[in-house]
Amino acid sequence: MTTLTLIGKPECHLCDVAEEIVETVVADLPDDVADAVAVERVSILEDPALYDRWWEKIPVVLIDGALHAHWRVSADRLRDALLDAGRP
Repeated sequence: MTTLTLIGKPECHLCDVAEEIVETVVADLPDDVADAVAVERVSILEDPALYDRWWEKIPVVLIDGALHAHWRVSADRLRDALLDAGRP
């Protein structure tokens, strides 16, 4: 299982764009890979530690806890990372 964590906050335009990219990329993955991706959405407003660490870089995408991207998310780069994570 691959965990993709999208860190953002409400009313954040870049966060909305990143969420659309994540949803599109996951939907376009082969079924066996997409089924193994768990997408978690968390808000920096609900977690002071996340706020302290990421407030100036949202949206942030983590893959299995490791930083993948911040501010802008590339669909091609995200697709490649998820495909690589889904390979045995």
